[in-house]
Amino acid sequence: MSLETALDHTLMALADPTRRAILQRLTQGEARVTELAKPFDMSLNAVSKHIQVLERAHLVKRRKVGREHFLAANPEPLDAAAAWIEKQRAFWSQRLDLLERELKKLDANQDKRRKT
Repeated sequence: MSLETALDHTLMALADPTRRAILQRLTQGEARVTELAKPFDMSLNAVSKHIQVLERAHLVKRRKVGREHFLAANPEPLDAAAAWIEKQRAFWSQRLDLLERELKKLDANQDKRRKT
């Protein structure tokens, strides 16, 4: 999977509040699907579909013990998404700082012209 595709999957998975809540719960430790489904007013099947989206984004890892399925959070895709967001933030901050300096120069030049 390319980095861009992985980022798409991560951001899409994080776009839904139910999936973010599931991921938040998993930061406390491993859990079964039925445990993850308890706080939500939706079917187990619906929760399973949210978990599948998280698994496709590699935000959740599944471990099977007999018939039991245990899920755990995987922070690696979050690190990659945070790095991408930070890179974008730095790029735009630099551009906006440059724009601000140019606008201040224009204002200063206009003030000089008014005084002369």
